[in-house]
Amino acid sequence: MRITRQSSIVTALVASSALVLTACGGDGDLPDAPAPGATATDDGDAADGDQLSGALDGAGATFPNPVFQDWAFEYSGSVQPGVSINYQGIGSGGGIEQFLLQTVDFGSSERYLRDEDLDEAAEARGCEAIQFPVLFGAVTIAFGDEQLADLVLDAEAIAGIFQRDITNYNDPAIAELNPDMDLPDMEIIPVHRSDGSGTTSVFTTYLDHTAENWELGAGTEVQWPADTIGGQGNEGVTQGIQQNAGGVGYVNQAYALVEDLPTARVINDDGNAVSATLEATTEALEVLDIPDNFQFDILDVAGEGFPIAGANWIFVWECGYDENTGAMLRDYWTWATQSDEARDLAEELGYAPLGEGLRARVAESIDRINSQG
Repeated sequence: MRITRQSSIVTALVASSALVLTACGGDGDLPDAPAPGATATDDGDAADGDQLSGALDGAGATFPNPVFQDWAFEYSGSVQPGVSINYQGIGSGGGIEQFLLQTVDFGSSERYLRDEDLDEAAEARGCEAIQFPVLFGAVTIAFGDEQLADLVLDAEAIAGIFQRDITNYNDPAIAELNPDMDLPDMEIIPVHRSDGSGTTSVFTTYLDHTAENWELGAGTEVQWPADTIGGQGNEGVTQGIQQNAGGVGYVNQAYALVEDLPTARVINDDGNAVSATLEATTEALEVLDIPDNFQFDILDVAGEGFPIAGANWIFVWECGYDENTGAMLRDYWTWATQSDEARDLAEELGYAPLGEGLRARVAESIDRINSQG
């Protein structure tokens, strides 16, 4: 039943690259205390039996849009019916920009804030910006043609495809990786993000680190070859893949899952060809050393882990919110990162939620929201 509802969600996502997520009302039942929305705190959060009321505005990555939709629906329906979560999926670059301009209550990105971003933020606001991860997910190589399902690719082949060094699916470099597959004589049409994108950052950081033949660099935007197709957001890339014969692009796993796009198996550091599944994404995180400042990339994935994976970060402030907004932010992100309900919703869409140890560290960061008044 959940997947059926998700299909309608992603159909709406594809129709618009700037999605506004407004949570729907519900019956107002609260979880058993203590829980977000029903726990008395010293910093103004909802007291036992009380309700928060208002709206939170956020903007940024399209990567988490499917699960952010579900989270907003569930939170407003069963935790805090008086709170709406309004999120615009404008891309990670836009999320960072709007956060630093202080036009939103929170920003979202698959690219963490660099030291220079944090310095700019502190100067503009007069207090520290806070960033913490909330989700992990695979960046899949997805196709529009079912006969390409489970095509094996390595980093060098992927680099060659998106640089237009490899232009046909029966190219010898691809044939060597797929000796038992009858490859079609079909032109490859690469589809990439046209906006400033954290998904692009994850994808190009992986190629820049892993593929010796990659020449386009890494970042939220790179200079793609002229004969490729750009799409706005993960939604636009998904649409470009589906509408062009021979289309191939990089999208978050949730979009490939719900749109039922065939995907490639990608060779990791141990030489294993791995499909993008929740289990393979979780495996990629097993040996990840996450620093205290939460500035990290996921690289050199081995074992049975899928090698192209990234995180989604949330950006908030230590000061400058009114008391009610600060309370709503603490309550919502505590629920999203700590509750079993939010965790289950994320896993159903193929996202890997925070592990137990990381949840505790993220909770400490959430407690800092508006702590400086």
